[in-house]
Parts: sequence; structure tokens; C-alpha cells
Amino acid sequence: MHIILLHNRDHELLEEDPGREAREDVVRVAEGLAQALSRDGVNAEPLAIEGDRLDFVEALRFLQPDLVVNLCESLAADSRGEMAVPCLLDALGLPYTGSSALSLGLALHKPKAKELLRANGVSTPASCVVRRLEDALAVDLPWPLIVKPAREDASVGMDFDSVVTERSALVRACEAVLKTFHQPALVEQYIPGREVYVPLLGNTPRQALPLTEIHFGHAFDNRPNIVSYRAKWEVESPEYRDSTSGPCKLDAVQEARCIQTALEAFAALDCQDYGRVDLRVSPEGVPYVIDINPNCDLHPGAGFAKAAQAAGMDYATLASRLVEVALERTHGNPHTRKKGPGTARRADPGNRNLLAGGEGLRHRAG
Repeated sequence: MHIILLHNRDHELLEEDPGREAREDVVRVAEGLAQALSRDGVNAEPLAIEGDRLDFVEALRFLQPDLVVNLCESLAADSRGEMAVPCLLDALGLPYTGSSALSLGLALHKPKAKELLRANGVSTPASCVVRRLEDALAVDLPWPLIVKPAREDASVGMDFDSVVTERSALVRACEAVLKTFHQPALVEQYIPGREVYVPLLGNTPRQALPLTEIHFGHAFDNRPNIVSYRAKWEVESPEYRDSTSGPCKLDAVQEARCIQTALEAFAALDCQDYGRVDLRVSPEGVPYVIDINPNCDLHPGAGFAKAAQAAGMDYATLASRLVEVALERTHGNPHTRKKGPGTARRADPGNRNLLAGGEGLRHRAG
């Protein structure tokens, strides 16, 4: 079996990149997964999309792998390019892991994602979009509020100043997003309470892995308990040190409510294979969806792998399961069949149990 781990390598493309650490991380993910998958007759090799070059398309056309593990989170250091990769893979007729272009695009466009959540009856904080600075003066939502870039992920653009309690601070936070990221600002009602993550794996059926919670330490005393960019990526920062992820202790009813909310959110965006839904659980016990992460971080030390480990899957077993899930979904789909001489064989479900064992690396929970 031949597997290609397709990933972006564009972290050096921009002189000033507020998401540089997140873009660098995906290279390490590809290396870790390749090591975990390359055993028992499986050839797994990373293939980088270098900057804004598209020659990877011809490379894939030549290689004709049985499966592409899609790890791309941007193209040319632009997160909006993430959805282009599944489109190209569909055009090549290659099966791949993770969600479709439409689902990735919807998840990245946070205002549209929230519209879909509301239309499907999924609880999410009240919000509005600020496209011009004057719009911030007309925001009419209950305080406190949190301001985010409308089309970024990985906590890019988030810091303590993102949570505001009065109008002048709101205007400053919106101005920072508009000027730095050249995109609208999403303004949401800030939900105090616990931050709970629900990792999801599989399609039919789809299961929740053990829930995790962010535990905020002293660096967050008298400050908003949010996972900022520093808390997620800057390893020397107090915020990183004092925002650890760990087991989530909820009673059975509350846990079931969180899982059901996450499943409904994932289905609303038609996500597939694996991902994570981030919740804020209010003091009244209401879970609110604050983010949907299809194709979430698969680093051996990140939150998804830790949740899998808590469920009894080491990293190599998780990698194997991700391949199985994708093959289960794509097997029998005529759009993934290879035609003509010299093309690779169709992914064989008999190969699904080739992968086993292995040990992950230690890295940031996220």
C-alpha cells in the first residue's frame, strides 16, 4: 500500500506571519505520521506543497497513491487555500483522509459556520460580523464579548485583549483584526465557564473519544480564560505553561449533552472522518459550540492523539484507524477509481489491518 502525506511547507513565505508556528507544526505532523504508518508492507511518505507552487499535482498524478493523508492547512501561507487541496484531489480521482473542500471552507468561514449551526438548532454564542470599523459602533450584543478573525484557525489573532467589556476596547480589538489580517472580525458573546473539547472519529458510526478540558493556571488569574495564540503555540510563554489539557470530569448527563452537541455541529457542516468540536460549557451547564475543527491537529502530542491514547489507541494505532476510516468511506465510490494503464490499484480494504503498534512523540497538547 502506498500512502502520501500531503502537507503545506509555507511557513517561510511571509516576512511577517502571525500564524508561523502553526504552519511549521504541520511539517512535524507529516513526519510523525509517516513514521507511524511505514510498516508491514505500507510505504508512507510525506509530500510537501512548497509555498505557492502547484507542481505537487503532477507528482500525485505520477505517483497514483492508494490514499492521500491530507494535512494541508494553507496554500501560499493563506489559510483560505486549505479548501483547494481536496478539490484538486477530487479532480485527480484520489481518495483522501478528512473532510471535503466544502466542509473545510465552511469551518474556516466562521460566520457562515455559525449560521449553519443556528439553522440546525445547535447552540452557539450570539454573534455579528464587523467588516468596517464603523460597524463596531453598532454592535448590540450582551457584554463581555470576544473578537476573532473571521477566517483563521489555530487561535491565530487571539490574545487577552480579544475579550472586551466596553465599547472602546471593542473598537480597538476590531481594528487590530481588520488591519492585521485584512478580513472581517467575528464578534461573539463571551461565554464564561469551562472549555471542553470533543474529539470525533469515524463516519458510520461516528464515535466520541474521551473528552478533554483546558485547565487554566496562574497566568490566567484575573484574565480571560481563553486559549490564545501564545497559549497554543509559544512554548516559552506563561500562557502556554498554564493552559494544559487533561481529562474532562463531567457527570454522565452533561457528558452526553456535550457529545450530542458536538455530533450535531459536525453533521451540520457535513464533516467526515475525524475532527474536534470546541465547546464552552456555561455555569448553567449549556454547551456552546465555539469552533469546529475538521482535519484537526494530528501531532503525536496534540489533544486528538492524547484523547485516542486515553481510549486505548497508541499513535500508530490511531494512524492506522484514520486510514481505515478513509478507506471505509471511499471504497465503492466510483469517483475514486483509477482508470487506464499505469495507474495504481484501487485501495484494497484487505490492507486495512496492515498497520499496528508504535509509539508517539511528546509535543504540545492542542
